[in-house]
Amino acid sequence: MQLGFKKYILEDSTYKGGGKKIVMPDGIAVHKLSSNENPLGYSPKVKEALANTLDDLSFYPDNTDIRLREALVKDFDGALVADNFITANSGSEIIDMISKAFLNENDEVIVSQPCFLPYTAFTRWMGAKAINVPMTENYDCNLDGILEAVTDKTKLIFLASPNNPSGNYIPMEDLRSFIEKLPEHVVLVLDEVYRHFAEAEDYTSGLPFVVEGKNVIAINSFSKTYGLAGLRVGYCYAPLEISNYMRRICKPFLLSTMALEGAIAALEDVDFVNKTVALVKEERRFVLNGLDALNIKYWPAQGNFVLIDPPINDMEFTSFLEQRGIMVRPVGNFGAPGKVRISFGVREANRALLAALEVLMKAETTTA
Repeated sequence: MQLGFKKYILEDSTYKGGGKKIVMPDGIAVHKLSSNENPLGYSPKVKEALANTLDDLSFYPDNTDIRLREALVKDFDGALVADNFITANSGSEIIDMISKAFLNENDEVIVSQPCFLPYTAFTRWMGAKAINVPMTENYDCNLDGILEAVTDKTKLIFLASPNNPSGNYIPMEDLRSFIEKLPEHVVLVLDEVYRHFAEAEDYTSGLPFVVEGKNVIAINSFSKTYGLAGLRVGYCYAPLEISNYMRRICKPFLLSTMALEGAIAALEDVDFVNKTVALVKEERRFVLNGLDALNIKYWPAQGNFVLIDPPINDMEFTSFLEQRGIMVRPVGNFGAPGKVRISFGVREANRALLAALEVLMKAETTTA
């Protein structure tokens, strides 16, 4: 019997995350600067909330996510209502849900590489086609080129601001002009999981456009700012017409008890969020100043990471740092061949990174 396997699922399109572990000899610390995780961990209030769930794990969680959505309404200062929000097990699952809700075979999606891998992988799983309109050499979005690539088959456009792995953002007026020019059959999916770390004066999230009722879905995650990568919680918000449509494919008991309670507690601890954001911005300045001093090329960073052009082959560079207990992420598979993404850690980790880079640059100067 011949099984009806879908050819586009049989393709090599499996999404593989960047998590791994390295073991160093005693006395050598490991600094994981490869996954854009929160260097402070997570809020003590989350720890307390999770501990309080342990006696209830034999029971099913809430049937719906309404308590978390109501907490998000408060976090957004009442700019949206609960039904504007959709929650799921991570930002990646939100992308999967969007793909299932809007894509059919032979539809088209536009991406701008380098970008987050699930945009293209999840598109292929639906039998749709991802059209890449590459970023410029300076890693700016070619918004005019994207508009030119839109066809009657285009259903979704995936953009991120700040973008992973390049760290660039889309200025407010540029984004507004772009959205105004999109045809009505196209939905812009704006990935803003790093929005808390952006400090450019003309940065914007998707909020004003959703409030105005534009065809925009804004994706967020609890993995970065809130430090809950291990709980896998994400959400999006969109105009009611879109969010109520997407809710039709939400599963009951979708979020675990720990995920629900942990996310709600994380939203309540504003002081921890502010502390995280302040640390990332301070350490971003520290690392970028260090890269300048070492004459290592990098691109402007608005997230909790920086994209660099390493002085040696990207895989050799990654291996060199791993031997010194420092984990970073080569991002050729994101669409940035030869480049490496480095997360900002605590000061100890960032000092270790810059010290290792100084050793490498001196060695390169000696052999040149």
